[in-house]
Amino acid sequence: MVRLYTNELNIGYGERLIVKNLSVQIPDRKISTIIGPNGCGKSTLLKAITRIIPQQSGTVVLDGKDILQENTKALAKKMAILPQTPESASGLTVGELVSYGRFPYQKGFGRLTKKDMDVIDWALEVTGTGDFKYRSVDALSGGQRQHVWIAMALAQETEIIFLDEPTTYLDMAHQLEVLELLQKLNREQERTIIMVLHDLNQAARFADYIIALKDGQIVKAGNCEQVMTHEVLKKVFQIDAEIGRDPRTNKPMCMTYNLIKGENMYEENPDAVYSTLSVNY
Repeated sequence: MVRLYTNELNIGYGERLIVKNLSVQIPDRKISTIIGPNGCGKSTLLKAITRIIPQQSGTVVLDGKDILQENTKALAKKMAILPQTPESASGLTVGELVSYGRFPYQKGFGRLTKKDMDVIDWALEVTGTGDFKYRSVDALSGGQRQHVWIAMALAQETEIIFLDEPTTYLDMAHQLEVLELLQKLNREQERTIIMVLHDLNQAARFADYIIALKDGQIVKAGNCEQVMTHEVLKKVFQIDAEIGRDPRTNKPMCMTYNLIKGENMYEENPDAVYSTLSVNY
């Protein structure tokens, strides 16, 4: 049974349509990754599915119910989202930030219960940030801060976690650390993970299901064998890619690529200038 899916979803800003007639099913208890050039609607789709922004038409259905009809706190007990550039109030300690994940469960004056404190400590322990509990978030490195944000999402105790480019601004080691943590959460706790990634090889390595977008529409959705192909990457990114095998995972990976010249790559999406250059390796 699929818990989460969209049906003919249209999302836009003003008169401009960003996501067009998009229908997709999100596999339950798997890691799904959304890839595509800049400006193709990846983050917009994530925001609409999590009800941060409204759609113009179509539906997002979770557990058989349109999310627009769901109570806000009830929805927050089912799904958590880590935005692309999360911001916290200056001066917060790690423990205070992670406690915000308990908001959907608080009543009255919002005081933390023993259950809340236990969940916060558990989230800190799972993400390896327990030693930072009383340290200022501002004093942490980028990688440490990202772990703390994930701890806050875990403290929300949702079965579904959305992350918009969780490896942005991190070096290679910290990127791998974050992705391995998410993989561990999926495998050991069966959390459904949906994230936007720019790095195609990271997407292929960690995702069970990949959704390739271009101009607000799905070009291909499936496992990495189905999506990480020369034909799909050509259509999505306008690149001539050489596909090989990751010697450690045996999954397909992009070994190298050239831009396809002589075609107007930005005809349909003028805001996606330099989009192909965002395919990092």
